[in-house]
Amino acid sequence: MNGSAAAARGTIKVVVADDQSVVREGIVMLLGLLPGVEVIGSARDGEEAVALTAQLAPDVVLMDLRMPRCDGVEATRRIRSEHPGTEVVILTTYADDDSLFPALRAGARGYLTKDADGDEIVRSIQDVLAGQAGLAPSVQRRLLERVTAPDPAPVAPAELPDGLTAREGEVLGLVAEGMSNPEISRALHISTATVKTHINNIFGKTGARDRVQAMRYAYRHGLSRPPGDSGA
Repeated sequence: MNGSAAAARGTIKVVVADDQSVVREGIVMLLGLLPGVEVIGSARDGEEAVALTAQLAPDVVLMDLRMPRCDGVEATRRIRSEHPGTEVVILTTYADDDSLFPALRAGARGYLTKDADGDEIVRSIQDVLAGQAGLAPSVQRRLLERVTAPDPAPVAPAELPDGLTAREGEVLGLVAEGMSNPEISRALHISTATVKTHINNIFGKTGARDRVQAMRYAYRHGLSRPPGDSGA
């Protein structure tokens, strides 16, 4: 069901998902008072939201983020993947980057905070069904700030010991992981002859006489971790 179909029908079918029963019932009651909106189901968590979407084919799911079993981001991702005709509008207490951007990347087209009134909720629902973004003004400002923020200063790469180049450091790390020359060739998309040249250069710079000594060098200088060392 798409936005044009909902408009032609005259009624927008909505599923509300929120794990707090008082909040969920309040949203359902609020939407029930608004013209052109019909709440056809309510879910206590993301799993129920996905199941109701499959069963009822709503036009929009009004989705909370912090819920048990399956949170709002994962539920949004599944709904947009499995039921692309259903749009998702997030309705949450949180507008921080760690909440906002994962939800938008998961496929939500609208994002409101729970201080939104009924008119704002309906406007957001209508916007997403019309193919637009239904974002709260505060969320729009946050996105604009993110887009217009200056790029962070580039971080200079850490200097490798004994004059090793960045590519030689990569090759040495793979040697320390036990890779053969052909495996390193495939991993780095370079020829085996080039791998041999890098390894010879590594031996010359580090004083290693063989691959075992090169592995020990890599462990000693933090270029790789010994097997079984999680770094914790």
